[in-house]
Amino acid sequence: MEHLTEHLKECPICGSKKQKLSIKTRDYFLSQEEFNICECQKCGFQFTNPRPVKAALAPYYKSEEYISHSNSNQGLIGFLYQRVRNYTLRKKYQLITSYKSGDQILDIGCATGQFLNEFKRRGWSCTGIEPDETARKFAHDKFGLKTYDEDQIANFEDHSFDVISMWHVLEHVANLEDRVKELKRLIKDNGCVFIALPNIDSWDAKHYKEYWAGFDVPRHLYHFRKEDVENLFINLGFKMHQILPMKFDAFYVSLLSEKYKKNSLYLFSAFFKALYSNFKASKQRPNHSSLLYVLKPRVV
Repeated sequence: MEHLTEHLKECPICGSKKQKLSIKTRDYFLSQEEFNICECQKCGFQFTNPRPVKAALAPYYKSEEYISHSNSNQGLIGFLYQRVRNYTLRKKYQLITSYKSGDQILDIGCATGQFLNEFKRRGWSCTGIEPDETARKFAHDKFGLKTYDEDQIANFEDHSFDVISMWHVLEHVANLEDRVKELKRLIKDNGCVFIALPNIDSWDAKHYKEYWAGFDVPRHLYHFRKEDVENLFINLGFKMHQILPMKFDAFYVSLLSEKYKKNSLYLFSAFFKALYSNFKASKQRPNHSSLLYVLKPRVV
């Protein structure tokens, strides 16, 4: 794909100008282009660098196999994804309602709206942000959800949401600091923010290396560890309340990673690698393939 690129001269979290190449990988999902992941030599945060400018990223999402946008049920991965999602939607609802202090929820990166609809049909007031027009329209037409483009975030009133969620979305956001500041502005003082992210410290990330599907370059601009999330949010007015494992993600990520390695026995191998990754994580809890961070605003 032809695109304009930008080179980050400073670490997006600590601002250090010292960085080194961490790993070279490819967009195995779509374009097969090679990308570099750099590591900050001061705080250790890793990020895709250089990367396509924001306006040039859209073509990297245009695929029927990009399941969260297409809602595809085709193929084995699509079939499994849909079945697991139906289960995890109920678990997410139970988790979030265990923290709730109200019923105003904002889901940033709502895709085709299945997560928000789980709340809407239980009487919550639901708002979704989704940059992809096709997915946004599907969520509106199928479920009657209020869905907006990213530009709308700046127009929401201060402290207007009890819950804000970003399910594997923050790693796609061009400006981390601006987004976290917006979350702080929008969440109520007694509200909760839920951030799900791939974890580059997991066993499967270290095992698959450049083939690890959690890198997903260039769609994933950043590659987080627990300490990176803590540094980013604590510096911008949040406190870490809890870190929870997302055990199903190891199976999905391992399945894709084995496919990228062109392993003919990818189903068998992915299943056992995912089991082992979750087992290893249980020894150093929580350090799973993906982690869910529960954050609360620090009230002064």
